[in-house]
Amino acid sequence: MQSLKTFSLWLIVALTFSSLAGCSSWVYRINIPQGNFLEQSDVDKLRVNMTREQVIYVLGRPIAEDAFDKSTWHYVYSFNKGRKNEQQKELVIKFENEKLVAVLGDYDQPEEFNTPLEQ
Repeated sequence: MQSLKTFSLWLIVALTFSSLAGCSSWVYRINIPQGNFLEQSDVDKLRVNMTREQVIYVLGRPIAEDAFDKSTWHYVYSFNKGRKNEQQKELVIKFENEKLVAVLGDYDQPEEFNTPLEQ
């Protein structure tokens, strides 16, 4: 009789824990955006020979500046939606002699990028 009670208790505990493990996907996970959110329309405003101040005016300050190479800025954006669905975009801006020379990354290069702004 005692072994039947012990077995029943362990069976109830095992069923309880297994049902709770199945409910763990019901826990709400908040969507967390991090970094610089940029749209293609923002990137389309960039032109060759823009100064650093002009790039900051258009895109804002970069999320990461290379401590060893001041000529490269990284604009990184990640959006963690749920548990496994993460979206990440990156834009790399390169300068030479304090002027914008290249735009690299997950965004299309602007059509008019090689046309400098009028000074």
